[in-house]
Order: sequence, then structure tokens, then C-alpha cells
Amino acid sequence: MAERFLPGTAVYAKDGRRYIVDEVDDGIVYCLSAGGAETEFPAAQLKTEAEWSARSGKPEILYGRIKQSREFTVKGKLDPAGAEALLAKAERLYPGIVDFAAFVAARRALAEIGNEDFAAELSIVKCREIFDAVTAPARATVLATLIGAIPERLVGAAGLGDNLLRAMIDKGLPAAEFDEFRCRRRR
Repeated sequence: MAERFLPGTAVYAKDGRRYIVDEVDDGIVYCLSAGGAETEFPAAQLKTEAEWSARSGKPEILYGRIKQSREFTVKGKLDPAGAEALLAKAERLYPGIVDFAAFVAARRALAEIGNEDFAAELSIVKCREIFDAVTAPARATVLATLIGAIPERLVGAAGLGDNLLRAMIDKGLPAAEFDEFRCRRRR
């Protein structure tokens, strides 16, 4: 066990958090987090850098399947210019909401394909890349689904003014989850 986790090397917990090994004693690995907090894990709960990279589930394959999920397809006819305006205005009013919508849609896609256990490892950056690769109407639909609004009405509200759009988003946005997301490290 001692040769698997050497002091100073990186290890990963099940939730994907990275730690630096401080010491190994009798099957317990004492680690430091990026913020300097000390913690300990049974050795069986940690993976080395190589094991983490080669873990089962193949993240790149899952990202490919997320791209093809129903979450990122257009449902109905939306004005592409209006959809772009909605997304820009929503991001201006609520910085980070577009990243949040992309992340939540990717989580729902994982549930759809039966890989919910990978949700803790999702990369916000890769979720956003998938999101940005689809059409503006599909992205507006993802945002509307997030807040429980009808996509056509949400796109229309974006053209009427900030206050109406803000009210619609406030009504359906899961505020606690959004605040927690905004504190998350962007990786």
C-alpha cells in the first residue's frame, strides 16, 4: 500500500476531488486539499493519478453520448436571433446561468443514459462546450427547461425587457442549487 500512495503525489477521492498525499499509515492515507485542509481516507477509497485517468466509464465516451441526448435537441420552432438575445440577456442578468443550464442539462442527460454516478465528475467547461455546439433555439430550450418556462414565451419575454425576464427566471430558478453551483470550481 505504501508504494501505491507516495508522499507528495496526487490522489483522487470518489467525488473527483484532488488531494496531495502527506503520509500513509496502516491503510489510512493522510492528505492535504488544494485549500490546505487536512483530511484522511482509507486507501481503498482513493485512486492514483494513473488509476483516475484510466477509470471505467470512459468520460470522453460519456460526453459524446451527452451530446446526442434529447436534452440538446430543439423541441418546437424558435427564432434563432431571439434565442441568442435571450441567452445573452439571461447571462447579463444572472452571470453563470448559461453554464448552470449546460451543467444541469448534462446531468439530466447522464440520468437518461443511466450513468448518474458520473455526475459528480462532470466538467463545467466540457458541458459548456457541448452546450455551445448546439443551435441557439436548442440552448434557449435548455434554459427554459431549467426554469420551468415555455421556450417560446421565454424568448418573447427577452424582447420585452429586463424586469419581465428577471421575474420569469426568479420564479423557476432553483436558487440554492444555482448559488452552490456558482461556488464550484470551474474545471
